[in-house]
Amino acid sequence: MSTRRATISDVARAAGVSASTASVVFSGKTPTSEATRARVLAAAAELGYTGPDPRAASLRRGRSGIVGVVFDEHLGTAFLDPVTTHMMDGLADGVSRLGAALLLLRDDGETVSEPSLHTAPIDAAVLIGCSPRMRDSLEIVRARGIPVVVIEGDAGEGIPRVLLDNVEAQREAARHLADLGHRDVVIATLPTDATRRRRWIADDAEVRVDVTADRLAGAREIFPRARALAAAGSSIDEGMIAGRTIFADPDRRPTAVIAQSDLLAAGVIRAAEEAGLRVPHDVSVTGFDGVVVDGLAPHVLTTLVQPATAKGRAAGEAVAAMLQDEPPSGLDLACTFRAGTTTAPPRTT
Repeated sequence: MSTRRATISDVARAAGVSASTASVVFSGKTPTSEATRARVLAAAAELGYTGPDPRAASLRRGRSGIVGVVFDEHLGTAFLDPVTTHMMDGLADGVSRLGAALLLLRDDGETVSEPSLHTAPIDAAVLIGCSPRMRDSLEIVRARGIPVVVIEGDAGEGIPRVLLDNVEAQREAARHLADLGHRDVVIATLPTDATRRRRWIADDAEVRVDVTADRLAGAREIFPRARALAAAGSSIDEGMIAGRTIFADPDRRPTAVIAQSDLLAAGVIRAAEEAGLRVPHDVSVTGFDGVVVDGLAPHVLTTLVQPATAKGRAAGEAVAAMLQDEPPSGLDLACTFRAGTTTAPPRTT
């Protein structure tokens, strides 16, 4: 039995039309009569023809039709953060005019898997500035000569960037706490480098992750002497670990905690309650992201709401522009401060 795949010429012959007419029916680029369209589709169904071979189309274009999105952690962990989900939705929208697919790649510097950032047949790459390995991934992509867009990170001159006002936004949350009267504040940060080590930050210059550094800088403008504790990731569990450390010594408990993500903030709140503290009566907590966090009720988190979907869409549109030989443009996005029920003036007794 022959296993040859039916071609558009076979469909055209069976439908009694030219190959170019049959091709137009599948591409949809030029209108055809309903009768012609029906004959072509009926012939295709009888022959088991489902459309042009994407591999052949890729060879004609000289492209794979794939855009790589690089993560530095296990993908299951990355997608536990709603910010990632919203951002990927926007990214998919942004590249939709290319008809491109997204390929999620893991580059943690250790895991050996295929396809990898070194070998994947991608037309362009999107890197994320909150990744501790963003600069390492950038070197691989640039060595391959692949167009790249960075979300929230400084990739150097000539690399399109989608930026969020991390410094200004975090400053606003810190100012909110200062206006309430807080002076003893601790900052719970996102990872500071590729080791993802949990630690008290002795020197802000040691912070190698752009998003972490920017949010820390914003908080430092209001609370320059606040202690800062680095978490190993953005999750409720990491927030609880950080919170247990922050509240471990009853004599050094702060009146407020600035968390660099909503998930960290939710974990800090749970740790505070575990330690017998009431939020916000005994300790105020702020987050960053503006996402829905399960199990946070009855609290409404005081946070910065970031446009995560728009951020991803802007990156996708920049990729599409580059691949269509158009000048890409970065986009500066802003967060919105949202006061909730997790902040209040510090206790006076």
